[in-house]
Amino acid sequence: MESKKLLLVIILSMLLVFERGASTTVTYDHKALVIDGKRRILQSGSIHYPRTTPEIWPEIIRKAKEGGLDVIESYVFWNYHEPVKGEYYFEGRFDLVRFVKTVQEAGLYVHLRIGPYACAEWNYGGFPMWLHFIPGIHFRTTNELFKESNEMKLFLAKIVDLMKDENLFATQGGPIILAQVENEYGNVEWAYGVSGELYVKWAAETAVSLNTTVPWVMCAQEDAPDSVINTCNGFYCDRFTPNSPSKPKMWTENYVGWFLAFGYPVPYRPVEDLAFAVARFFETGGTFQNYYMYFGGTNFGRTAGGPLVATSYDYDAPIDEYGFISQPKWGHLRDLHRAIKHCEEYLVNADPTHLSLGLKLEAHVYYKSSNDCAAFLANYGNSSDANVTFNGKSYFLPAWSVSILPDCKNVIFNTAKVVSQKTTGSTEFTHNTVSIENSLESDPWGWYKEKVGIANNHSFASPHLLEQINTTKDTSDFLWYTTSINVEENIKKRKAKELQLMIGSLGHAALVFVNKKPVGFGYGNHDDASFVLSKKIHLKQGSNTVDILSMMVGLQNYGPWFDISGAGVFSVIFSDLKNSKNFSSTEWIYQVGLEGEYLGLDKVSLANSSLWIQGSSVPINQSLIWYKTSFSPPEGRGPVSLNLSSMGKGQAWVNGQHVGRYWSSYRSPSTGCSDNCDYRGAYDSWKCLKKCGQPAQVLYHVPRSWLKPGKNLLVLHEELGGDPSKISFSTRSGQKVCAHVSESDPPPVDTWKPNKDLTSQEPSLQLNCDQGWTIAAVNFASFGTPTGDCGAFIKGSCHLDVLSIVHQGCVGKSGCSIPITMAKLGDPCPGVQKSLAVEAFCSV
Repeated sequence: MESKKLLLVIILSMLLVFERGASTTVTYDHKALVIDGKRRILQSGSIHYPRTTPEIWPEIIRKAKEGGLDVIESYVFWNYHEPVKGEYYFEGRFDLVRFVKTVQEAGLYVHLRIGPYACAEWNYGGFPMWLHFIPGIHFRTTNELFKESNEMKLFLAKIVDLMKDENLFATQGGPIILAQVENEYGNVEWAYGVSGELYVKWAAETAVSLNTTVPWVMCAQEDAPDSVINTCNGFYCDRFTPNSPSKPKMWTENYVGWFLAFGYPVPYRPVEDLAFAVARFFETGGTFQNYYMYFGGTNFGRTAGGPLVATSYDYDAPIDEYGFISQPKWGHLRDLHRAIKHCEEYLVNADPTHLSLGLKLEAHVYYKSSNDCAAFLANYGNSSDANVTFNGKSYFLPAWSVSILPDCKNVIFNTAKVVSQKTTGSTEFTHNTVSIENSLESDPWGWYKEKVGIANNHSFASPHLLEQINTTKDTSDFLWYTTSINVEENIKKRKAKELQLMIGSLGHAALVFVNKKPVGFGYGNHDDASFVLSKKIHLKQGSNTVDILSMMVGLQNYGPWFDISGAGVFSVIFSDLKNSKNFSSTEWIYQVGLEGEYLGLDKVSLANSSLWIQGSSVPINQSLIWYKTSFSPPEGRGPVSLNLSSMGKGQAWVNGQHVGRYWSSYRSPSTGCSDNCDYRGAYDSWKCLKKCGQPAQVLYHVPRSWLKPGKNLLVLHEELGGDPSKISFSTRSGQKVCAHVSESDPPPVDTWKPNKDLTSQEPSLQLNCDQGWTIAAVNFASFGTPTGDCGAFIKGSCHLDVLSIVHQGCVGKSGCSIPITMAKLGDPCPGVQKSLAVEAFCSV
């Protein structure tokens, strides 16, 4: 009887394992992560679940898998999962379990970066604001309140237990193969002294004690204890070495671009350099690499960190903010992943043999046997192309490039030769895209004018200036400072007393009013949010009011002791030619937030409230005004873009959903950008910039799932002044796709087979449509010596019109491949190296 019961238990256990997925063991050695006893080369990409909507998760993850990823990496965001101490939230965009299961359904692994500090240009680095107000607490150090007393340790355990309860760790049949504790602490550890060193040890011990049964990592942490893997973060990690010979070489943040800040140009990273960095990493012994970000998404609401991090978190990622594939970055990296995958068995089973091929020229060869190997040939010089000899054969190496030879003979990929298709400007909803745009001019507007200064009974007084974050507790971006100044001397009729008003602020911006009239606006920037605003003002005889509206634009998320960095007004001085008076210790009246916030004007329930003024002529260019209107969304199923280029600074809501902050009037410096950034040479976040002299962002992502058929509600709070009548919505209805491939280019990477001579294969031009579209037309197709780039191809002196051939092979299909052969296309100029350039149009 007992044996039958035991058999039944075994059968039920097997059925349970089968139902939730096979149990997987994850360990590591000096070479790589070891999954079910096999060393693995793993390509990973960061996708943060709250930066898009659950409806889009499957599509984003599918595109990541098709791009060659094995792993999805995400932070966990403590401040939204525990907004109030002891009260947890895991719904909507913050449904962590659903996200992890969605990744599993796609057949990918998960690296869960629990932290709980995230950074991530996320508000307050992911820490909940209530944590700041626990008496005696200090973040990220050997402070008992932070470590042990139901705070960091409790949240780590909460997330680990949640994953265990849902059987989401690999040993339970789930997708989670890695977990991370802390985040980039090594960059700031110096500021915490010995307490920082002790904290690192405690964090590692605490994480391991939670028994996840998968390895833990600490990124950018050279002194990580032996119990966890220390990993590299940066633009390049080929020279990184783990702090123990028993740990694999892993790269947890490879920056594909950089984040966007209000008032700054838009940074981007050429794919040739990004591919070079990845190839160099695997060439020199790396086995796990993660793109930060593979999909960046959107900082909806007030989730953006600071100071002044923009709402878009596109990051120049392979999948853009709206979920569209960004070419050529996505395609070139996909081909790179395929090339590296062809070398996997060599990379995980051998150490590289280094060969010098010349000045800044080298090879790393991975041998299975003396005549069976894979090789990487590198030219890490940033100016001169070179011809090198390897194994008795000559190879051409462009500057700042790596060629991959999975059989030590044939080059199947070079990082500097981009043959994948291009869709230039795909994130703009404009250039090379076709959009449906809906103007809001015909819809009536309502408005509500904020009163300047204290407007309700939520005010309170203090005998001195208060720091903003400790006062607002981040419940609002806004804090009113109000005082009065009395002019006792007689002033001649129709005259006013002239004074110099100087306001010092820790940031981030402030509007100043004297006697309820605006007199100035001051603001900082991402690198220094503090500012001094100096203005000449005129006072009347008797009592004068001074109202300062101090504005936050995201809490700081990075740096040593960032959690105690301040904001708001710290100095107010009035002066004339003879005297000055410091009002910093004068009585001030305060109000947290705006009247419209207390009223809830952003909510759908107040859309028809009598609070809104209706009229035929909407007021424009006014500060502190709320607007609302209804609109019909553009047709289609894709994401929608809200164009706020006509507005100043503020926030936007659609159907009660908080789109985010906008600041269209803050323009970047007019110099420093380049249309053609040279990918050669070391990259940093200031090297390649665009949109100089323009706002960082004017287009704002509205997920389609936030919209409904018929009329939808748009609410804006405008802080500085703008023209809402010029606002519009748009969506993409099609897109131009282009490719330019030479007959000397290698054949597609996925066609390579071992022991097959590539000279018997031909290159091909490949086009694919996004979003379920198909190729509707071919606008340009020339075989010969065409020049130019996507959207501006020009026929060369050697030209054969192959429009009919490409039309026949591509139109009506979601993708097509055209072999680059004279047998297929003809020979317009014998003896001349030829190429095929094609521009096509994808639509529904």
